[in-house]
Amino acid sequence: MTTLTRRKALTGLLAVPAAGMLISSCSDEEAKPASGGSGETKPAANTTPAPAPSGTVDMAKLLEPGALPEQVLGEDGAPVTVVEYASMTCGHCATFHKNTFPEIKTKYVETGKARFVFREFPFDPRAAAAFMLARCSGDRYFAMIDVLFQQQDNWARAEDGRAAMLQIAKLAGFSQEEFEACLTDQKLLDDVNKVRNRAANEFKVDATPTFFINGSKYSGALSVGEMSAIIDGLL
Repeated sequence: MTTLTRRKALTGLLAVPAAGMLISSCSDEEAKPASGGSGETKPAANTTPAPAPSGTVDMAKLLEPGALPEQVLGEDGAPVTVVEYASMTCGHCATFHKNTFPEIKTKYVETGKARFVFREFPFDPRAAAAFMLARCSGDRYFAMIDVLFQQQDNWARAEDGRAAMLQIAKLAGFSQEEFEACLTDQKLLDDVNKVRNRAANEFKVDATPTFFINGSKYSGALSVGEMSAIIDGLL
């Protein structure tokens, strides 16, 4: 498993398109479409069965502090905790965050039923750079993650990834100096790698997205119906 440890990895390999990495960076399981509505005023009950987990982990160990502060949405006392490991160049991860997560957020996170923890698992230098920019955004972390997933085709596949990411960063309020300082922050890069390596070594994460829901492991981009069925079964 490759570990990104040198500053040159970001300043040099950002020029290499990540298009060839998009499939290998994701789960082998294809992203599934979100469950559609019935068109009626009252939403139809979810009839999608919950998928079987591929394993379990000690939730207390999973939630122990890591190299970077947790990025969390939702209330601390929520009965369900969802931990997602993602790569920013993963097409399946982008599909989940664009098509599935908004409904899950509204239905469970904003109602206090679930807490969502997002963790970095970059498979390539471009994904690591994207996570670094999100971290450098401070309290705009999730807003930056959303923009990067929405614009994934524009920067992950670009011939000049550095220029494409700089354009996005400037729209998010970065100066060029702040952009350069962020992507040459060796400690931040090392800490992003530590989050990834801990996930791989301790929790056997080897694909993205990978979800741990109250300790049960699920790999692949879950649909709204599937994730709803899992969460509902824990409430």
